[in-house]
Amino acid sequence: MRLFGLMCIVWVAVCISHGPARAADVKARPRVDLAGAVDQHIQQAAPDWLNYYKDLHRNPELSLKEAESAKKLARRLEAAGYKVTTGVGGHGVVGVLANGKGPTVLIRGDMDALPIVEQTKLPYASQVTVEGTDGQKVGVMHACGHDVHQTCLAGTAEVLAALKDRWSGTVVAIGQPAEEIGKGALAMITDGLFERFPKPDYCISLHVAHILPAGVIGYTPGWALANVDSVDIVIHGRGGHGSRPHQAIDPIVTAAHVITALQTVESRRLDPVEAGVITVGSIHAGSKHNIIPDDARLEITVRSFSEETRKTLLDGIREVTINTCRAMGCPRDPDIHLRADEFTPASFNDPELSKQAAQVLAQILGASAVIEIKPVMGGEDFGRYASHLKVPGFMFWLGSIGQDRFDASLKPGAEPLPALHSSQYWPEAEPTIATGVRSLTSLALSLFDAKP
Repeated sequence: MRLFGLMCIVWVAVCISHGPARAADVKARPRVDLAGAVDQHIQQAAPDWLNYYKDLHRNPELSLKEAESAKKLARRLEAAGYKVTTGVGGHGVVGVLANGKGPTVLIRGDMDALPIVEQTKLPYASQVTVEGTDGQKVGVMHACGHDVHQTCLAGTAEVLAALKDRWSGTVVAIGQPAEEIGKGALAMITDGLFERFPKPDYCISLHVAHILPAGVIGYTPGWALANVDSVDIVIHGRGGHGSRPHQAIDPIVTAAHVITALQTVESRRLDPVEAGVITVGSIHAGSKHNIIPDDARLEITVRSFSEETRKTLLDGIREVTINTCRAMGCPRDPDIHLRADEFTPASFNDPELSKQAAQVLAQILGASAVIEIKPVMGGEDFGRYASHLKVPGFMFWLGSIGQDRFDASLKPGAEPLPALHSSQYWPEAEPTIATGVRSLTSLALSLFDAKP
């Protein structure tokens, strides 16, 4: 998910209105005997899933390069009895298990990794490197838990197939590429995901969390993750000698004024109760101590929830930047480019589905293991699926830190736990995967016509 920079971490599903299937129709069903059958399958399959996870972790692939990960997932889905299609929206995988009349439930797991050199020292740590755009070697690592997500997807698909005499409906299990660059969900939709395959009545998924211990689930009703926009700005000055600034128009000084002024857009144009973020993440200008350059370049990330807030922030960036440059005497207006290809829409967890899901998860994990958490300003493209179809969607956070490590991090003066996208992040694999499969499977069964 593109979850880099999250304060809490992860995610989500978007839905503004309900389709023909209503979240209110969900019954908090998996009954005790059915939950026992799920647990039995998990116990039997856990060693196999752990090996699968370690293989994925050891062999990560970057966004748009997930060919081998897709093959591995496709083989597991086929072995479980799913009708599998590969190459959807790039390396996307779609597995369909039609099992009689009932709702259609989409379950997503993303597959791509990050350009990070792993520093965990795990025995199965990634040693993968690839050549970067500059010709230098770049490390590759599953630092955002997509190896866990793939394993939980495969495990859930396998358990649902094994218990198909206990429920009715259709599972659409998808392995999504390119989540980290915000392009995978849109690519699969554009490639006919909802025309070529059964249309979901519900969309569900999970995302690992570095702030929760393994065995604990976090969820956020309503807005869960933010709109993510990327804006590139080029400020045009007039270069000159550093000793004669009066003969130049300094784009670096202008950029400094722009950066400061941009912080007033959120603080002075938005209602204080509305969430919004404008962060200048990169500034590039100049080549030497005594040269005033011609240009300065800024790269900005913008976060919001509602479309109204998003528009206020983006319009404010344009107005503040243009008028500041004019006030500083720049020879021409700045170039301002909104990178539409990198936009990720805000994720919305359907409130009714969130309520019912929390009941189901509390039933199988215990009430103390299911907690409501605040929304975060990170982004994730899973929300596109439910938003596109206008059906209920729900993504929950999957605790991934061993209890001992988690407890130690709470002691005074302790180092914080490595965040997602850290070279030192690693999940406690066995309990994390078991909880993820148990949760996804039970939630899916509650949406189907599950039989006791």
